[in-house]
Formats: sequence, structure tokens, C-alpha cells
Amino acid sequence: MVTTIEIEDTITVGALAERLMIPVTKLITELMKNGVMATVNESIDFDTAQIITQELGLDIELKEGAREAVALHREKPKASAKAAPRPPVVAVMGHVDHGKTSLLDAIRGSSVAAKEAGGITQHISAYQVEHNGRPITFLDTPGHEAFAAIREHGAQLTDIVILVVAADDGVKPQTIEAIRYAKNAGVKIIVAITKIDKEGADPNRIKQQLSEQNILVEEWGGETVVQPVSAKTKEGIDQLLDMLLLVADVEDLKADIDVPARGLIIEAHVEVGRGPVATALIEAGILKPGQFVVAGATYAKVRNLETPDGKPLSQAGPSTPVTITGFKALPEFGDEFEAVENEREARNLSEVAAGDRQTTSSRGISSNELIKLINRSHDLSQLNVIVKADVQGSLASVLDSFKALDTEEVAVKVVSSGIGPITDNDLRLSKTTGARIYGFNVIAPSVIRQQAVRDRIELHLYSVIYELIDDVKAELEKLLLPQVVETDIGTLVVRGIFNTTKSSVICGGEVIKGKLSLPSLARVKRDKELLMEVELTNLKRGPTDVKEINSGEMCGLSLSTPSRLDLMIGDRLEVFTRVVQQRHL
Repeated sequence: MVTTIEIEDTITVGALAERLMIPVTKLITELMKNGVMATVNESIDFDTAQIITQELGLDIELKEGAREAVALHREKPKASAKAAPRPPVVAVMGHVDHGKTSLLDAIRGSSVAAKEAGGITQHISAYQVEHNGRPITFLDTPGHEAFAAIREHGAQLTDIVILVVAADDGVKPQTIEAIRYAKNAGVKIIVAITKIDKEGADPNRIKQQLSEQNILVEEWGGETVVQPVSAKTKEGIDQLLDMLLLVADVEDLKADIDVPARGLIIEAHVEVGRGPVATALIEAGILKPGQFVVAGATYAKVRNLETPDGKPLSQAGPSTPVTITGFKALPEFGDEFEAVENEREARNLSEVAAGDRQTTSSRGISSNELIKLINRSHDLSQLNVIVKADVQGSLASVLDSFKALDTEEVAVKVVSSGIGPITDNDLRLSKTTGARIYGFNVIAPSVIRQQAVRDRIELHLYSVIYELIDDVKAELEKLLLPQVVETDIGTLVVRGIFNTTKSSVICGGEVIKGKLSLPSLARVKRDKELLMEVELTNLKRGPTDVKEINSGEMCGLSLSTPSRLDLMIGDRLEVFTRVVQQRHL
């Protein structure tokens, strides 16, 4: 008889063992066998508990207690009746190398694209420009596939998305992804067709491709504004900005001023001499230097309040991107922040958040990952890595990309990860675990590089994310067992036998199918019986050594055999090649 036990959506290992009436050591052992390292006081989720109970073979069915629904997307702050108008927040999104950053350079008169490694945006960036005396906040999101989380994050923050599509290239995978993010976030889309001055530019083809994604342009009876632009000649830039402000006016964007400042952390990194530095977007209230703010599991007394390009601010209101210093620890990418009255309140709130995160992280791996671990071969090969990055968003993107590389045979095991330069601790951990060290947009001091060479530690620094991912992918491929490929090339019937020893046979025959060539192997068959596998070492057409014999021709041949072969006239040699190939992910 199966017993039903109801448990919560999370439960400690000790409590589950008690409910199942088994020794806690037995439960911990089973968890460890399936890749979950959890102590008696740590929590696991319901799905994991259910899988482990089934693995134990117990006649017990777990039933999940009610759990609160979790919102898929963060709700934007709602403005009250007293709210004041605010600038629009605009995300610029689109396929990699379609000219997003060049367009923004043209709008703000800078040259960021030339400075970005590999010519592609590596971080989310934010800044304000003025047009017709009105401020507009822009977010530039990376286009490379590894930065999917950052792009979705950017879409959730915005009021309007400028969808950048290159006139000579059209709608691409990341274009479609950006459309989906914008629709999920419920924001307006304006299409900017870039590179209109290039050969092969075809705006009408792009409008057709957009209609296939349910984006119907105004001239075709839809609601989506399309503006051709050229970052090189500045053509269409003013019209694009006019259109942004018009859409913002229609949307009637407002935010409360007389409330504690709050918003979202969009990037965070560590600077020498300044400590943790966060880029944030204020969504409501007025933030000033000296105020205390809580961001997730850390807090700050705002020491410096600056624009993203380093100009000091005396205060900052809604829709303003700011740089904040003074945090006790590095806030996480995507953390909400809020101003509070004093340090005691800030400390208490951050400690509560830190406790909640510890509980969440102690749940271990998800049930889907656990199922994968149970089904995986015990011969799973792992690549140990240590990852350091310049900012939180980039680190999250790198780690997400590593997860996507995992298969049933090989996987990336992240031994350690963090923000900042390569340190002695990273080298020591690498020596202990055999992990390769990867740095993304960070430095390794010369003394660290020299020590790595002396200790034969694999230290790799990258400024372009796809180059880092390609390196890790190549290392994983080396761990894959090679693939043996056999190709049948011909068949010979033995017509004469001239010499036989313990390790060789000299014979003659007729090629009845395909061809014979060197080097190659052969399966010796008598009727349907396989006698032996041999190697062809020589071919002769008459007295002449040749490399190839075609169908219908007679030839002589020498065979190398692993043991004595009693070959007979009428036996067949099925000739084939065998190649060992490196497999790819």
C-alpha cells in the first residue's frame, strides 16, 4: 500500500528523513549519489524530494502543499495621481553587428563602438541625451547570443524599444528574440532601419520580414513606426528622436517624486580605490548623496552619485541612469534598490535578503538538472574552470553560456566565480582543483601571470565573449570520446593464393565491386562467416605496385594478419577505411 505524505514546496533534509522515517545519513547518501551536496539542515525543493524518494524505492507518494504563485516578470512601479512627467527609457535592441551602438554614438556624438572589443557591445550601458530640450534615457544592450539575459533585463526596464535592423541583412535570430522580449514586457516598438547607405539595402524586404513576426508598419496599415537612419551621415536621426518623444507623449509617462528613491541595478563591478560600483536606473523618487540604499543582500551610504560617464550629481530623479559608490559588497545584476531612513534599517533589510538567498541557494540543483544527473553516464567528463569578470551582468552571461554547453558526456564545472582581477587565491584554487582560469574583461597583474607560468596553470584572458566561449567549447570537445567512422570502398573475390605465413598472406583476386586502395583494411569472409580483419599493405597490377585497383580488374595483394589466416579460393575481402574523428559539440 502506497502512503501519501504532504510536504511544503521546500523542506530540510533532516525534516524529510523524519517524514520518510529513514536515517538521515541514508537520505544524504542518496542525494550525494545523484549530485546534490546537502547537509541535514539545508533545504531541497519538492521536485528533488520526490525524485530522491522514488530513487530510494519507498512505497511513499509525496504530495506538494500549496505554494505561492511567482510572477514571471517584475512589475513596473505604478504611478499615483500626484505623479509628475518623466523622461522615456528607451532600449536599443537587435541582432549583433546591425549598428545599435553606432546609432547611439550618432545620437550622443561619441565613439563607443570603436572602443568595444571585437566591435560588439559587451555590457548593458545607460545614458541620457537631450532633444528639443527634453531628456531621453537610452539603454544599449549587447547583441551576442551569450547576453540573452541582459537583453531581456533591458526590455523589462524600458518604455520604448528601438528595434535596429540592418537594411542589407534583414531580420535575424536576435531581432526576433528582441521582438519577443519587447512584447512580453508590454512596451512600444519603433523600428530603425540602419545602414541604408550600404549596397544591397532593401527596406521593403525588411518590412515584409517584420510582418511575418506580427510587426505591421504604419504604411501597411499597422501601428509600428519605421524610420530609416544612417549613423554615418546622420540621416533620419532627428526624425527618430522626434518619434520617440511623440510616442512618449502618447504613453503619458509619469513617476512619483515624493517617495523614497527606488529602482534597479543594471550593472555592478569593482574599481580599485572605489570598491563596489553599481550602475542603476532610478524609477521613482529622488536619490541624493549621503542617503542609505538597500540593494538585495547589500547596502550603501551613497558616497558618490554620478552620471554613467563620471559627472557628479547633486540629485537624480526618475528615468535617470546613475553610478553609485559606497556599497558594502557588490550588488547583484537585476537587484532592486530602495532608499531607507538610516543605516540600521539598511543593514537589517540586507541581512534578511541575504538569509532568503542562502535558503534559496541551499535548495541545490533543480529537479530537471537532477533528472539529467540521474540519467547521465558515470563516465561524465568535467572541465573545471574558475571565472572572473569585470561586471555582474557579464559574469552571469558567461556562466549561462557554460550551462548551454553541457551534454550527457561532458560538462563545465565552475569551481569558483567572481568580479575583479585574477588573484593569488585564484591561482591557489586552480592548483588544488586543476581548473583552468578564465578572465573576461579583467586584468592579471604581471606577477600573477609569471606565477601562473611557473606553476603551469592555464590562465586565459579575453575581451570578446564569443572567443572565451569558443575556447571552453574546444576544451570540452577534447574530452569527448573520438568517433570511429568506417567506410566500405570495395569487394574482392580471391582467385589465387601464393604465400601464407603467421603474419601475412600474398594472394590474387578480382575486384567485383567498388575499388581497392591503400591504405585500407578488409574483413575476410567465407560465405557469411567473418574469419578475420586484416590490413592491405600492397597492391599490384601485374608486376607494378599501384595505390588503387578499380572494379572489374585483377590484382595481386599483400595482407598483414594478426594471426595465421587459412585463406581459400572463393573467400571475399570486403575492403573499407577506418578513420578516428574528433567529435564536436
